[in-house]
Amino acid sequence: MLVVGIDFGTLSARAVVVRVSDGAELGSASVEYAHGVLEPEPQWALQVPSDYLDALRAVPLALREAGASPSDVIGIGTDFTASTVLPVLEDGTPLQSSSPHALAKLWRHHAASSQAARFNAVFASEPWMEMYGGLTSAEWEFPKALQVLEEAPDVYAQMRFWVEAADWIVWQLTGTYVRNACTAGYKGLYQSGYPSPQLLASLHPDFGSFAAQKLDTPIVPLGTRVGGLSARGASLTGLLPGTPVACGVIDAHATVAAAGAASPGQLVAVMGTSTCHMMVGSSLRPVPGMCGVVDGGIVPGHWGYEAGQSGAGSILAWYVEHQVPGSYSAAAAAEGISVHTLLSRLGDGLAVGSHGLVALDWHDGNRSVLVDHALSGVVVGQTLATRAEDVYRALMEATAFGTRTIVTAFRSAGLPVESFVAAGGLTQNPVLMQIYADVLGMPVSLIGSSEGAALGAAIHGAVACGAYSSLGEASAAMGSVRRDVYIPDPARVSLYTRLYAEYVTLHDYFGRGGNSVMHRLRVKPAP
Repeated sequence: MLVVGIDFGTLSARAVVVRVSDGAELGSASVEYAHGVLEPEPQWALQVPSDYLDALRAVPLALREAGASPSDVIGIGTDFTASTVLPVLEDGTPLQSSSPHALAKLWRHHAASSQAARFNAVFASEPWMEMYGGLTSAEWEFPKALQVLEEAPDVYAQMRFWVEAADWIVWQLTGTYVRNACTAGYKGLYQSGYPSPQLLASLHPDFGSFAAQKLDTPIVPLGTRVGGLSARGASLTGLLPGTPVACGVIDAHATVAAAGAASPGQLVAVMGTSTCHMMVGSSLRPVPGMCGVVDGGIVPGHWGYEAGQSGAGSILAWYVEHQVPGSYSAAAAAEGISVHTLLSRLGDGLAVGSHGLVALDWHDGNRSVLVDHALSGVVVGQTLATRAEDVYRALMEATAFGTRTIVTAFRSAGLPVESFVAAGGLTQNPVLMQIYADVLGMPVSLIGSSEGAALGAAIHGAVACGAYSSLGEASAAMGSVRRDVYIPDPARVSLYTRLYAEYVTLHDYFGRGGNSVMHRLRVKPAP
């Protein structure tokens, strides 16, 4: 018996065919979105919804690679970037309008920053804001919808639903519209209810009814069978009508199931451009600086905790692109390796602390635990003898220190972190992974799949079709993890503990106002 998982990413959708009994991935295929990402103005990121439907062509391609037939597939699961939202009519049809606001707003659409700032000011004293670290992001549902209302009121009036793409794609496959508990909680601010109409109306008189009129639809637990493939859904995927389809889920959160980490005590870090840290707990505990805490947001029956670092791989990429001398690029090209690989190797030969540097990983602000997007990166200790590999190593260490700060916050709140599982593109750097093991003082395990989100979606599909009774059971059977790949070295752990203390000193100083000095000194561009 097989299930199909479909991961809708930023630029393409990937389908994987997975064996239900053990999670073996038998075939995969991806299809790029024809229109990619549309950026009509700075901070905008739009997509064409029909591209998502066209990308479902990946399913028959993956089946062909697996040597399987549609009759072998007993369930389907999907995951999506979030918050990626779009306005639709009563039947789910995307709006037809010349306004860019009629298109899907991708997760990294940041043009609603002013709306998010106003939202945060109005809701600052609301107790439930603590569940989101005290801030709402411009990437989330409410600020983006408010932007539509204020900039394209005709589009806002025409739309019946403001729907997460994770739920929209399931709607298109089954003909049934529900919201999944994951996106509703983390991106739609649902905590036993939506924000009050009175406070929403203080943002705009016509926004008070937003939640009741544009969002209100049943919210279902993860792993729920929404329905069977409709005739249209079967045509889009090449699968049989009636095949069970699970409700949607956020891509990073689906990865937890794929890593076999659907029980308390296991932290999963999805490490790429940024890092998303997720774990489940058996009880609700306030944790400073969390991105979100949602009942059933990752695994039904548990509280799902999400923290994050705004920059990780993006910091290293920025450094290589803008700060590294050309001689390093030439040396890397001569060896046929990337500059990242060269700098990692050179830095790996350094004794811990010998470069004399301490860095703060705030180049794109700090999400957890300070929740301050205005903070900026810091590198302390540079001299005329400092080399490119020294700074690169310090930046890698800074991202590991940032993760240690998050782990410490979890533990201080009474949530044990007993294992650390890494997923995402940065896991391909063994030097970086060893640094994390040494900085955390605990083994680093690696997810066993290169398609963690798609595998996680398939696991949700296995629950929806009844192959497993719970997401925890399915995750234990189908998840894939390589345990304790990187073991901490006691000598380096000791040295990094001392270096981390210096990081904490900088973290406290710059996080409590010292960083504002640098902001005042910046020369702002003329309007």
